[in-house]
Amino acid sequence: MTTDRTMVLERVIKAPVSVVWGAWMNPETLPHWWGPDGYSCRTSRIDLRAGGEWVFDMIGPDGTVYPNHHRYTVVDPQRRIDYTLHWGENGPKHADARADFQDLGDAAKVTLSMTFITAEEYQTAKGFGAVELGLQTLGKLARFIGAD
Repeated sequence: MTTDRTMVLERVIKAPVSVVWGAWMNPETLPHWWGPDGYSCRTSRIDLRAGGEWVFDMIGPDGTVYPNHHRYTVVDPQRRIDYTLHWGENGPKHADARADFQDLGDAAKVTLSMTFITAEEYQTAKGFGAVELGLQTLGKLARFIGAD
């Protein structure tokens, strides 16, 4: 059972799912909106396909650098992306993530779920505000595509 270590975030974005998907799966645009408010991304490598990866640093408003490594396992166009989250390039895995895209006609519902390796890691993430920060990230996506 993973309910004690799974975080689920949802947002309805007032844009067609094709537009939302396009902003998420474009190596030119993803780094522009990814991360909470005030954060930026510096990409080392990006290959957004099953078997691909994104190696990047998230840079906080105070200049703190947070190394990240996403490894993509499933890419089902306009429906689903599965990936693993690692602490820095080839670092330890800390979560399995999944983004689901539901077509609502003139809007898209994005559901981002992260299953952390341990319940303790989930509680730590929750404690530093990961829910709010994740929702800010989805808000940045909506603003980036002009749907907010």
